[in-house]
Amino acid sequence: MSEHLLLGLASIIVLGIAAQWLAWRLHLPSILLLLIFGFIAGPVSGVLNPDELFGNLLFPLVSVSVAIILFEGGLSLKINELRQVGTVFTSLVTVGIMVTWFLVTVLAHFVAGIQWPPAILLGAILVVSGPTVIIPLLRQVRPVGHLSSIVKWEGIVNDPLGAILAVIVFEVILAGSMQEGTALIIFGVLKALIFGSMIGIAGAAVMVLMLKRYLIPDFLQNPVALMVVVLVYFVSNTIQLESGLLAVTVMGTALANQKFVPIKHILEFKESLRVLLISSLFIILAARVPLGQLSLTSPNTWIFVGLLIVLVRPAAVLASTFKSKLKWNERAFLAWMAPRGIVAAAVVSVFAERLMDTGFTHCSLLVPLTFQVIVGTVAVYGLTASPVAHLLKVAKPNPQGVLLVGAHTWVQDIGRLLRDEGLQVVMVDSNWTNIVEARRNGCRAYYGNVLAEDLLYDIQLDGVGRLLALTPNDEVNSLAALHFLDIFGSSEVYQLPPSGTEDNSKKHALPSYLRGRFLFDKIANYEYLSFRVRSGAIIKKTPLTEEFDYNAFIEIYGQSAIPLFIITENKELKVYTTDKKPTPRAGQTLISLVGP
Repeated sequence: MSEHLLLGLASIIVLGIAAQWLAWRLHLPSILLLLIFGFIAGPVSGVLNPDELFGNLLFPLVSVSVAIILFEGGLSLKINELRQVGTVFTSLVTVGIMVTWFLVTVLAHFVAGIQWPPAILLGAILVVSGPTVIIPLLRQVRPVGHLSSIVKWEGIVNDPLGAILAVIVFEVILAGSMQEGTALIIFGVLKALIFGSMIGIAGAAVMVLMLKRYLIPDFLQNPVALMVVVLVYFVSNTIQLESGLLAVTVMGTALANQKFVPIKHILEFKESLRVLLISSLFIILAARVPLGQLSLTSPNTWIFVGLLIVLVRPAAVLASTFKSKLKWNERAFLAWMAPRGIVAAAVVSVFAERLMDTGFTHCSLLVPLTFQVIVGTVAVYGLTASPVAHLLKVAKPNPQGVLLVGAHTWVQDIGRLLRDEGLQVVMVDSNWTNIVEARRNGCRAYYGNVLAEDLLYDIQLDGVGRLLALTPNDEVNSLAALHFLDIFGSSEVYQLPPSGTEDNSKKHALPSYLRGRFLFDKIANYEYLSFRVRSGAIIKKTPLTEEFDYNAFIEIYGQSAIPLFIITENKELKVYTTDKKPTPRAGQTLISLVGP
């Protein structure tokens, strides 16, 4: 028996993480592979039986896991983003939710053949989308700034709102009276919004107070944060069922926007936990669905899924953006972005069983139909969102530009050559003289500390995909690389080698987790490069051809030449580092430091 349980637990983790990795390698929506793996592990092979494995703990574990996921989603919401998109976002989570609820209910009854009470509940459940599907798609599609903010805010906020709506509809169905049901809806929504928001803000305040007064040791900060999230969820749910999801979302948003204490370490922990939870939950919930109940051959259910995509979402977006200043192509993109995720799967799994216990036999269709909606919407949006965004011209191109930390003379030369090749170049420096000179030479330069938190809101990073720290201060270079690690990824943050590393001495070596990748060459620290420039060396651009290849370049400029970058025929930037030396080819452009 214990071996069987161990096999079940191991299969959840192994299949979940394997699906995430495979999706990353194949550039596919991870949730699509998670659902397929879950179906194979559960109803197809019978290896995994979540009800037998977890028993009565299954749904409480699912609920707490969803709460943690929404808390992490709240941590990614910045109030500053609402300055431009607040009106559209508000309409989408009010008017949009009501339009979606109404249309899904009608279609569920007349197309899918579900009784009115369960159809109304299904309409409430399917208004959600959520961070589990939205954030991975945004990373893949990279829509322009304000569209990305709208989709992210809508996806994260309408999850708890949809869950609250589903709970209230469930209570109305049980009440059985329209007059009593209307009162329940109004009172339940107000109760959930008021108490959920208050408890969420209180939870954030408790965390800030404890962190600011150093009441929690460093090694307990993440566990205590997790404890507070679970406590906030429990207290709010005790007052109003499912309002805990709103409370933890508010708590995450409040923590993300306060200025009293840093929360980067909490964010990193929760992001890693989110990936594990999403992977496990989709495997578990997909494994519970009896394969025979999935109406994969029923035309009505697929017509229902298709109408959700081509009718319901466009109608909701049109009603929500009727008087907005969004362009037609931006509205079209919003109309093509409504995948369903883990909250829909979790909520329908809970309420379908409760309704079946009360005598609504058609509720057995809710779970498989919801999973069919999840599979269908994730597959359609996940596979087509990127091409549609490029077709509508609302997607950012593959970011090849650079953020240069430092703006002294030879850094300006690098920036100018990269800009002339069509790449986005942004410079940041705390030396006002350097900034003035850079702007005079036509560079986009910002004055300020690259480590300042507000800097990210002041500079525009559209088209920028990497950081190069080129200041004379080795510590600032390392800190800048660490500061932008979450934005660009560890493979795209670079810094000059610190002074003293050119002799390969381990005594002066920085651990890799405390720095970026070392640029150019092991001898190419700031002092060496500046000395070469003062001695007459220049930053030079050299187009390579069949007649004048890299060997010919070396013959002319000698071994003292230091290659810096290669720009390929497709305008992709390759950076020379101490651990990777690209091979220049004909048709490419080499940027290097060469002698006079």
